Amino acid sequence: MAVDFSDVCFLKDPGFDSLKSDYEQFLLSLYAPTVIDISGRDQSRTRVVTTLIHGNEPSGLIAMHRYLTQLHADQRPITNLRFIICSIEAASASPRFSHRYLPDGLDLNRCFGYHKQPAGYYLRARQIEHIIEQARPEVVVDLHNTSGYSPAFAVSVMKNEMALSLAAVFCRALVLSHIRLGALMEQDFGCEAITIECGGNTDSQAHEVAYLGLVKLATLDDLSAQHINQTVTTYLNPLRLQLADRTALHFAKQDFGLAGVTLCDNIEQYNFGQIYPEQMLGWVDTHGLNNLQLLDASGVNVVNDYFQLRGNQLVPKQAIHVFMATKNSQIAKSDCLFYLVSHKNQLT
Repeated sequence: MAVDFSDVCFLKDPGFDSLKSDYEQFLLSLYAPTVIDISGRDQSRTRVVTTLIHGNEPSGLIAMHRYLTQLHADQRPITNLRFIICSIEAASASPRFSHRYLPDGLDLNRCFGYHKQPAGYYLRARQIEHIIEQARPEVVVDLHNTSGYSPAFAVSVMKNEMALSLAAVFCRALVLSHIRLGALMEQDFGCEAITIECGGNTDSQAHEVAYLGLVKLATLDDLSAQHINQTVTTYLNPLRLQLADRTALHFAKQDFGLAGVTLCDNIEQYNFGQIYPEQMLGWVDTHGLNNLQLLDASGVNVVNDYFQLRGNQLVPKQAIHVFMATKNSQIAKSDCLFYLVSHKNQLT
């Protein structure tokens, strides 16, 4: 599919004719990344919401469309809202909402903060950054779905009260990350920029999480103290468990002696639960832990600090919390098997 990376569409306070009757028809009516500006009661302030950075993560779009089609003229949001719908082409490609990015494309959420002369997906990322910067936002919320089934959680690189409070608007868990991958939330917009992982992309509860959070974002005048009335559990310093180069990946209920790494096929059920030492997560071949890498902030592989083998069974060496575990082989291979946090780095 040919992609025009220079094009952006702008809509101002769109009516029903522009929004169409449902979110899928609305998506199909778009031809480029689309910015929707909604006028608020306080015209001096703007809150930015991005969605569909990944084409297979529709909860943000579903929530946005639901909110806008139910918005009446006498129910304006407390501030201006700027919605940015990012990966129109990937989301629209058949089967709809199944492509994280196009087969010949790049993961857009690895292209932000690129300071050389941008082109292609890096140009699109820079355009999105510029559109956000123009709004001079007081917060930026990037709505995503998790790669597998999971409770909702927030991720921020900023360790401050606003991160806790903005997380509380949508969910009850916040991951404070030092990892830098070229994601939108890592950029400095002069305000809190947070990612909300709403839950699995086919889970109606994830769509509801996105919608209810969006309603709060639109109606709360002060976002800075929401965590006072709702406890937010915080997880510090996540690590990404990845496959070593050219390592095969499988999912199974039992050990079939397959090459590479085989994860238990119920791995998604571990998301945000505590995994105890020596609880089996899968199996490895004769290369053992050399099949895996777990890089710390200094780029050192610390897989042996967190995992060990019981025969050929992969088991944790210490209590950990897992999130973003997925059975989507393409995502697991290209991104990571899952993120993990040591139990000692959980704060409540």
